[in-house]
Amino acid sequence: MSGRRASLRRCQAGIAAIEFAIAAPLLILLLVGILQLGLLGLAKAGLGQAVEAGARYATIYPRPTDEQISAKVRNSGFGMADAGISGPSLEHGLEAGLPYLVITMSYSQMLDFGFFNIGPVRITHTRRAYLAQAPAGTH
Repeated sequence: MSGRRASLRRCQAGIAAIEFAIAAPLLILLLVGILQLGLLGLAKAGLGQAVEAGARYATIYPRPTDEQISAKVRNSGFGMADAGISGPSLEHGLEAGLPYLVITMSYSQMLDFGFFNIGPVRITHTRRAYLAQAPAGTH
């Protein structure tokens, strides 16, 4: 009987399968986490692109309306689901005699790891744009 036990201790069959069964869930979780963070990064880039496009559009002459600027912001983003978008909000101000517009937009996204969710994670992008003045002699 002791010979059989010794041969079982030396037997290596199936060890790789057991090691894989232990390591696979952690590797899958790591890959899903990388994917989720990549999607969040894509949404952050799209949010920044949308707000920056709206800020550039706001500075042209003749000055666009707030509705036109908001439409430009909403149509310029990528990587975001419509359900998670908040805004854009537009705030006018005056600094040293120069008119400006602050554009703020937010996005919320749940991080879904399959067995559990984290979030929602909220990202916000704000940009101040100094508005175009009418050229001299054109009033």
